[in-house]
Amino acid sequence: MTDVPEAPGAARAGGGGGAAPLSRGGWPQARRAARLAVRGPLPKVEVPLSEALGRTLAAPLAALTDLPGFDTSAMDGWAVAGPGPWHTSGRILAGDRPDPDTPAGTGEPGEGPRGALADGEAVEIATGARVPDGATGVLRREHGRVDRGLLHPLCDVAPGQDVRPRGQECRRGEPLLPAGTPVTPAVLGLAAACGLDSLAVHRRPTVELLLLGDELLDSGVPGDGLVRDALGPLLPPWLTASGAEIIDRRRVGDDFGLLRDAVRFSPADVVVTTGGTAAGPVDFLHEALTAVGARLLVDGVAVRPGHPMLLAELPGGRHLVGLPGNPLAAVAGTVTLALPLLHALSGRRPRTPEPAVAARDFPGHPEDTRLLPVVRTEEGVLPLAFGGPAMLRGLALAEALAVIPPGGVRAGARVELLPVP
Repeated sequence: MTDVPEAPGAARAGGGGGAAPLSRGGWPQARRAARLAVRGPLPKVEVPLSEALGRTLAAPLAALTDLPGFDTSAMDGWAVAGPGPWHTSGRILAGDRPDPDTPAGTGEPGEGPRGALADGEAVEIATGARVPDGATGVLRREHGRVDRGLLHPLCDVAPGQDVRPRGQECRRGEPLLPAGTPVTPAVLGLAAACGLDSLAVHRRPTVELLLLGDELLDSGVPGDGLVRDALGPLLPPWLTASGAEIIDRRRVGDDFGLLRDAVRFSPADVVVTTGGTAAGPVDFLHEALTAVGARLLVDGVAVRPGHPMLLAELPGGRHLVGLPGNPLAAVAGTVTLALPLLHALSGRRPRTPEPAVAARDFPGHPEDTRLLPVVRTEEGVLPLAFGGPAMLRGLALAEALAVIPPGGVRAGARVELLPVP
């Protein structure tokens, strides 16, 4: 299925009643409409840490313990008390579980050492082990020399040197991350360090991806009027990273009845389609939406590439995002409508575009926003070639998408950046 050339088209009336859709509206207005299309995030669920990656916190993450929970050594060396030189005891305070052959008296993480240090005493200690009571600080291994049972310092030890005090990072009950934070690997590590075994997160919005068109190939070299499906591999990992759960990805041929039934009977919270959003002879999406009683919320956006995108509310509170079939145009539709909608459903806080400086003039369209693949340089961001609606070469090299407002941006002026998949 081939998209028509990008040119302003007549506004279509929405199906299912209600207010008229935002037709050929501005790019910022379309993104806002996508976020406001839902009343609120999906319900809260409690999941183990092993299942929380990619979800969104539904409640602030609070520590169950001080972090660290006791004074710990920040370095391998010796815990010392008072001025040196110090008598060493032969004990080892280890940061790992001790070997069975380790001398008696060895401490483990969280286990108090047997006896406090008195002035003039030292005990060997590993990174992460508990610092014994009475210790002045930690002398790093490379800063000490042991001779006949005496530890001689090669530099002074200041009070508290190389000691991580209890509660340095947080105190028990302290909120560390707000609700709306995406759960990344770092969030999982922090949660585990603070004693959490599970997290309160929002249910993932489910997504079904419908790839429209008889001309799409799933494998092999394209030719003879057939093209490889680029969006099937591109979109699912991107949508998953944005909080979605992909429950199905399937092809739908150029048939009105097949498309109508696929939309009507989809169990997903969000149906994402590729192609069929324009007014070509086999572009049936608008007709299918009318047939199922959908209500159009956005019908075309003043953005290049990708203006024939749409957002509709389906019966039962579900939604459909219609992306253009051209790959880069579909990427533009994803950042404009799909991601704001998914973020709202998953409870993520709105993400503000990142500011940058234009290293050269960025010509703009007289009326439409442009989304251009760019790279960062010391002078600012530069556009990449191969930024046409059907091209992905520029996107594959890009570090971001630059948002160029109508009229363009002059060199040295501020430009906003969106992350790329």
